[in-house]
Amino acid sequence: MDTVHQVSVGNKIKNYYEVTKPKIWYLLVFTAFGAAATASFLFDRPLDPMTWALLIGGVAAGSAAADTLTGYNDRDIDAIMERTKGRPIPSGRITPKNAFIFGVTLAAISLVCAWFINPLAFGLMAFGLFDNIIVYSKWLKRRSQSNIILGGFSGGAPALIGYVAVTTQSLEIGLVMAGLVFLWIPTHIWSLALHVKKDYNKAKVPMLPVVSTEKSSVRVIAGTTIMMVVFSVLPFFFNQFGLVYLATAGIFGAAMIAMSVWLLVKPSEKASWTVFKFSSPYLTALFIAFMVDAYLKPPV
Repeated sequence: MDTVHQVSVGNKIKNYYEVTKPKIWYLLVFTAFGAAATASFLFDRPLDPMTWALLIGGVAAGSAAADTLTGYNDRDIDAIMERTKGRPIPSGRITPKNAFIFGVTLAAISLVCAWFINPLAFGLMAFGLFDNIIVYSKWLKRRSQSNIILGGFSGGAPALIGYVAVTTQSLEIGLVMAGLVFLWIPTHIWSLALHVKKDYNKAKVPMLPVVSTEKSSVRVIAGTTIMMVVFSVLPFFFNQFGLVYLATAGIFGAAMIAMSVWLLVKPSEKASWTVFKFSSPYLTALFIAFMVDAYLKPPV
C-alpha cells in the first residue's frame, strides 16, 4: 500500500512539474541569472544570497506560472494537436481546475518574490505574466499571426528583471539583453511552427506558417534571424564587452544564419527542426559570453 501511495505521489509531482513546461522556463531562468551575474561583475555589486534566491525562485515561479496558465487556456487545442495531446491537462492527468489553481499560486509566489527584490522587478514580473497569459495566450494566439511578436515581450522580462535586481546603472545594457531574447523568440517559435505546421493547421492556430506560404514563411524566418544576429553584436559597441562576447556572437550568429539560409534555399522539416533546436544553445552561449566578458573586464 505504501509503495502504491509513493508511486501515486511521485506521479502527481511529475505531472505538476511537467505542466510548467520546464524546457521553456529553464532557459528563461538562465537569462535572468546571466543578466544579474553580468551586471554584478560589470559594476562590482554582488548580490546577497537572499536576493539571489528571490530572483531565481521568482523568475522560475513566474515562468512556470505563465506556462501552466497558457496550458490551461490552450487545453482544447492542445487536445487536438499530436505534439501536445499527451500533456498533463489534455491527457487528463491534471484537471483544468487544479492546473488553474496551481498556476495562479505560482504567479502569486513570483510576484511576492519580485516585490521583495524591488518595485521595478515587481512591475516587470507583473507585465511579463500579463503579456504572456493574457495578451499572447488569451487574446492573440487564436486570432492573429502577430501573436508571437506582441506576446514576445514577456520573453525578455526575466533578463531585465535579473539586471534591475542588481542595478539600474547603464540600463541600456539590460534592455539590450532583454531585446535579444525578444528578437530570438520569432526564429525559435516560427521554425518550430513550420516543423509542426499540420498540427497548428488542424487546431486552426494562425501561426505564420499556417497563414502564409512555405516560401514566404522561410523568408520571414531568415529575415528575423539576420535581425537577431545583427542586434546581438550591439553590446560590443557599449565598451562594456570585449572580444569574448564578439567572437561568440559572431561564430554562433554565423551558424544561425547558415541554418536559416539552408532552410530558405531548401525548406524541409529537417531544416526547420535544426533551426529550432540550435536556437536555444545559441541564446545560452550569448548569455554565457556576457557573463565571461563582464567577469574579465575591470569593474566600472
